[in-house]
Amino acid sequence: MQKGIIGKKMGMTQIFDENGKVVPVTVVEAGPCPVVQKKTPESDGYTAVQLGYGDVSAKKVTKPEKGHFDKAGVAPKRTLREFRLADISGMNVGDIVKADVFAAGERVDVVGTSKGKGYAGAIKRWGQHRLRESHGSGPVARHAGSMGSCSTPSRVFKGKKLPGHLGAERVTVQNLKVMKVDAENNLIAIKGAIPGAKGSVVCIFDSVKA
Repeated sequence: MQKGIIGKKMGMTQIFDENGKVVPVTVVEAGPCPVVQKKTPESDGYTAVQLGYGDVSAKKVTKPEKGHFDKAGVAPKRTLREFRLADISGMNVGDIVKADVFAAGERVDVVGTSKGKGYAGAIKRWGQHRLRESHGSGPVARHAGSMGSCSTPSRVFKGKKLPGHLGAERVTVQNLKVMKVDAENNLIAIKGAIPGAKGSVVCIFDSVKA
């Protein structure tokens, strides 16, 4: 990983590309993100930088958190994320990472928390088929169906796809294209959809596939 930034999903819109085609994009308010901590193999056993995002009142952070920010000389931040970058020699505590770290045309991976959908059935959660609503299928057209045979193995196999909690989990969408970067307003327009609701925190990395 060469670079990354924390941002907030603002919502979706449309822009025109250089060929005049309409492109659906997600607008992310990316940064500014100060470097709060620098981790090295000597002190921590690995190489990474910790970035902060989103201002928060000093009275809303705990004393250990306040000490952490005071040591870095950075105002308290609402969100902290760690980025394992390949080279952090040019970054120092207090440096500001802005949206212009990415450029139009680059490929990125976006990590966010998907929208929570509560308790969902097997059809919505896993895309399973329903029963035919013909004679005799009863009021179970959307149920999960048979759980397994009786004498052998006389149990349900581990990992069987069943109803349960859907969404509200970490999701990564890979290889998305950066369509436009507005460095002045800290905005990045990314082609297509990214995980999460409006206002949720996302992390943008350079793509591992590209």
